[in-house]
Amino acid sequence: MSNSALPILEIKNVSKTFALNGQSIEALRGANLTVRKGEFICLIGASGCGKSTLLRMVAGFETPTSGDVLMWGKPAGGPGPSRGMVFQDYGLFPWLTVRDNIGFGPNALGRPRREVAETTDKFIELVGLQRFANAYPHQLSGGMKQRVAIARVLANDAEVVLMDEPFGALDAMTRERLQDELAEIWSRTKLTVLFVTHAIEEAIFLADRVIVMSPGPGRIDSEYTIDLPRPRNTAAPEFNEWRRVLSMKLQSHHGRRAA
Repeated sequence: MSNSALPILEIKNVSKTFALNGQSIEALRGANLTVRKGEFICLIGASGCGKSTLLRMVAGFETPTSGDVLMWGKPAGGPGPSRGMVFQDYGLFPWLTVRDNIGFGPNALGRPRREVAETTDKFIELVGLQRFANAYPHQLSGGMKQRVAIARVLANDAEVVLMDEPFGALDAMTRERLQDELAEIWSRTKLTVLFVTHAIEEAIFLADRVIVMSPGPGRIDSEYTIDLPRPRNTAAPEFNEWRRVLSMKLQSHHGRRAA
């Protein structure tokens, strides 16, 4: 079967149990998810529902206790450049400039110097940081740092971009601006994105599909195809209807947990 006929990512009956203080903690149970190339998927749910655990297993940072994570039909295995992770705390190298942070992956792969420079310039321009190419992370705002983190993953030739609440630490205005920019980058590159968020509005604004996870142990509860035209208008009645639907779903989880 050709790659074009396969889903880029398959999560098959994946469970994860951690040992903590002599006890077994079941973080995730029987998760199944299929992702097609170019899809933007958001995972939402309460704290402790296994969203980040699932993302870390896709990235190869954690190994499933049972089940399989497949990329193009083959075991995804440990961390690799095909799956790039963007964290809330940026994860930049403080001793490297913006240019050198973004070029780190291609350099590490031994690409020719000219190719590294061209790749780096391309992604610096894509995230709009030309004026800050020679700045260091401590000289940048939080929003700029997150742009560098995104560009670094893209320059590494990632096929799947994994984002763990990347805008969670930013102020509201910066967060909205970066949501706009990420939606624009995605529309231009057709990356495959798996994005964890607590924010319902963020998920509706960005996603093709929203996957709702339930807590204790984490399960994939339901999924919704967001059929709104892009770019999305957060003030539109249809957007507010999606907000109502997903809010009620998450509130039902809180109610079950409290009971």
